[in-house]
Amino acid sequence: MKVNIYTRKLTIQDAKKDMITKKVSKLGKFFDDSAEANVVVSEQRDHMIVEITITSGDMIYRAENRDTELYNAVDENIEAIERQIRKNKTRLARRLRQGLDVAAPDTFFVDASENDDSEIRIVRTKTHHIKPMNPEEAVLQMNLVNHSFYVFLNSETDKTAIVYRRKQGDYGLIDIE
Repeated sequence: MKVNIYTRKLTIQDAKKDMITKKVSKLGKFFDDSAEANVVVSEQRDHMIVEITITSGDMIYRAENRDTELYNAVDENIEAIERQIRKNKTRLARRLRQGLDVAAPDTFFVDASENDDSEIRIVRTKTHHIKPMNPEEAVLQMNLVNHSFYVFLNSETDKTAIVYRRKQGDYGLIDIE
């Protein structure tokens, strides 16, 4: 597994980069050689923020944690990704046996924030291609990337749809007309 380490507005020592690479590489036992892990490290108010995104084929696993210690944040992310893998292992195996296409996240995400002038400012844009899938697969993909919503092309209706996590812990489906 290839591990890429990126930093935002800080520099970290090579020894720390090597340790992060070593820890993240241990997840390679779950993936083939084509898997790629991107680790983004940033600092905010005396806390280290570590985001780990692993892409393997069509699957994406993502975790983000904040801690005062860099290594603790990395360890928490690794544990979170291992939990995601274990949780979804049987679901993925069942879907693959049934011949269903378990696709990568194919959504369009925009993080926006308001400033004091009530002007909307888009600060981050992500673009992904939408692939057909059923709502159950969309919920699975949403959980894998640890987001609260997921946009997909509903294979049952051939229309764009959104699944989202409700406060009660269950899921909702919005069909776009």
